[in-house]
Amino acid sequence: MKTKILVTGGAGYIGSHTTVELQNAGYEVVIVDNLSNSNAEVIDGIERITGIRPVFEKLDCNDMEGMKAMFERNKGIKGIIHFAASKAVGESVQKPLLYYRNNIVSLLNIMDLMPQYGVEALVFSSSCTVYGQPDILPVDENAPIKPALSPYGNTKQINEEIIRDAIYAGAPYKSIVLRYFNPIGAHATAEIGELPIGVPQNLIPFVTQTAIGVREQLSVFGDDYDTPDGSCIRDYISVVDLAKAHVVSLDRMLTGKSKANLETFNVGTGRGLSVLELINAFEKTTGVKLNYKIVGRREGDIEKVWANPDYANNELGWTAKETIEDTLASAWKWQLKLRERGIM
Repeated sequence: MKTKILVTGGAGYIGSHTTVELQNAGYEVVIVDNLSNSNAEVIDGIERITGIRPVFEKLDCNDMEGMKAMFERNKGIKGIIHFAASKAVGESVQKPLLYYRNNIVSLLNIMDLMPQYGVEALVFSSSCTVYGQPDILPVDENAPIKPALSPYGNTKQINEEIIRDAIYAGAPYKSIVLRYFNPIGAHATAEIGELPIGVPQNLIPFVTQTAIGVREQLSVFGDDYDTPDGSCIRDYISVVDLAKAHVVSLDRMLTGKSKANLETFNVGTGRGLSVLELINAFEKTTGVKLNYKIVGRREGDIEKVWANPDYANNELGWTAKETIEDTLASAWKWQLKLRERGIM
């Protein structure tokens, strides 16, 4: 009997890659997604990669009655990986109430239902945005949490506090919080990848769309930061490596290896790359020249941040393995596949 896992937001970018890794690891997956920022065709891609079609429920996690009915239909869920959330920093500044409602109510509903249905483990999708601009780099899990620079970032902080308070109050389950750095790339098969709706909020889709001619020009926001080439520095991690960290986290809780009922891990490579270095690496890897220009700084951007992943490496036994070149090549292969399919 396979262990059943609920993946909220499982048709999204990180959720779909994690579903693939869960199925490859022998888990049975139920996906809940309202398709507000994803496409149901992703389920076909997951099936083409793994040979297994996950159960798919079109549902909003904010719909408490709908979620109860979903648990009734899918008895025996032992763990939840919670991705479902709105995630655009800029949009969150414009629509704060939408973000607070979507990102907080959905978690509250899930945590209310977990004890009722015997769910033992929760992996929460958090972000390095909780650190703000760290005082010390690379940043480890003991770094102070800085005031959030956006409602999106604030929802991650609040959700982490909700989980902490619930565990402290004796919630009958365990939780692992994963603080992501910057996920990029696609599955090596190019069956799934990052497919933003409208104008991309993340750098790599903008890079690949500019390279293929969907976008006329890529804007680099600022070249006057205190970094070697003046552009912002981030820790770019392969989405497949990130997905595997979720599987390892679930295994840890469900097999009784957790050292506490709540644990927090940074999920990054430990290497910082500037925006201009990333553009250069993309051009070298693909042989495609990018049309880009330097523009003014963007409000809310952190100057530089990259992970100290030692704790995750040593405790979880997880390490980021994909090279930046392979990861950028996978992103380009995915973009070419989208063009082939007539999507963009």
